[in-house]
Amino acid sequence: MTWQPGPPPPPGVGHPAGRTPSGLFPSGRPVRPTYREPHPVTGSGVAAGGAVGAAWLLFFGLLGGGLRGYAWWTIGAGLVAWVVALVLVRFGDRGVGTGVAIVTAGGWSIAVAVVVASWAGSGNWPLW
Repeated sequence: MTWQPGPPPPPGVGHPAGRTPSGLFPSGRPVRPTYREPHPVTGSGVAAGGAVGAAWLLFFGLLGGGLRGYAWWTIGAGLVAWVVALVLVRFGDRGVGTGVAIVTAGGWSIAVAVVVASWAGSGNWPLW
């Protein structure tokens, strides 16, 4: 059994005369609409969130009288800051929420490093 081509298509049916663009180089308006974010993340928003988050952690870190108080205040303030960051990312300015979350993670890292250094130096776990 061999394949035999069918009759040629009638004139005007099939591909349009001339070349159709491949899409590599767009020409004219796009076929589909372009959606833009209503509140894009900006560097100033991230910096503002970072500054507010740093001030927040600094204030609560200073409330602790010693290492134990500093660590627990930093953990608590960081949890509250992360909840606020999640709310900001979901419903508010995502840049500010990102800045708060980044600085909070950095503040927790500093608190963990101080606790581990004290633990390694004294041999006593400082948080209990």
